[in-house]
Amino acid sequence: MTNTFNDTILKAYNGEKTDYTPAWYMRQAGRSQEEYRKLKEKYSLFEITHQPELCAYVTRLPVEHYGVDAAILYKDIMSPLPSLGVDVEIKKGVGPVIDNPIMSVQDIERLGMINPEADVPYVLDTIRLLTKEQLDVPLIGFSGAPFTLASYMIEGGPSKNYSKTKAFMYSQPEAWFALMDKLGDMTVAYVKAQIQAGALAVQIFDSWVGALNVEDYRYYIKPIMNRIFSELRPENVPLIVFGVGARHLLLEWNDLPVDVIGLDWRTSIFEARQMGVTKILQGNLDPTVLLADWEMIEMKTKAILDESMEQGGHVFNLGHGVTPDIKPETLKKLTELIHTYSKR
Repeated sequence: MTNTFNDTILKAYNGEKTDYTPAWYMRQAGRSQEEYRKLKEKYSLFEITHQPELCAYVTRLPVEHYGVDAAILYKDIMSPLPSLGVDVEIKKGVGPVIDNPIMSVQDIERLGMINPEADVPYVLDTIRLLTKEQLDVPLIGFSGAPFTLASYMIEGGPSKNYSKTKAFMYSQPEAWFALMDKLGDMTVAYVKAQIQAGALAVQIFDSWVGALNVEDYRYYIKPIMNRIFSELRPENVPLIVFGVGARHLLLEWNDLPVDVIGLDWRTSIFEARQMGVTKILQGNLDPTVLLADWEMIEMKTKAILDESMEQGGHVFNLGHGVTPDIKPETLKKLTELIHTYSKR
């Protein structure tokens, strides 16, 4: 760790003027890095996250390699669920698989409560290690949002249409709201513990909530999201919300007590502003663009930066996560382009 701490991204999240547009990339830790792939030959994701030294190393790598302005903790949104009594396994090529899916109100009543210091000490130890000794940029903590976590818990794994989840929501509304409350309590406790351990910003991933229409979001989801962010507000760190395919929910998010709205690649910064979104925006280069030639990458990146410099209030990111086939050198070059092109 150097003596100079780069807080550019925190200033941007707080709406302050910065010398350049700061950047970080979702799933920047691991994925396409050779060092990470070697580790994955020996350890599973859960095994890495349970070893603070190793997990801190993976979290730190992209900051050192790509020159990004923030680190994001290496872990999975499923990490806190075992403490509730949910049996999760990350299966290669499939994703999170849950053998005891939620089917009734009784299943929800059986779920436990999280005690972060006792249940996920390795997560908090990783944060402390990074923020006290290893990073010269802010660390972003994160959690999955109740709808997205519930979708895995009800479907038993990844889903294309979330039919079981939505059917449960429509047919057992009381059980649904009980589940939202249970997951809301977990999210608040888990995120507060991350902040107290040293995370300087927090992103709540509601990755799959775009599967709902506005009316259903407003009724079934927004109350718990409002409560989560309201309870996190006193922690005084920037709060970010992100989901995929959620253009129709942007104004609902704009109502929430959040500081930053993450855009996927489907909605431009200009369009979001035209719709009436007033919060700081984060995004939103399509990750697949990074598999094209440099000329295309440069053109698309500059277009986003031109819009953001005109509209203001922006942190650069991808519209979803880094994929394993994106070359590390491309991400390094991308960061350099963002920094140099946006220099005020």
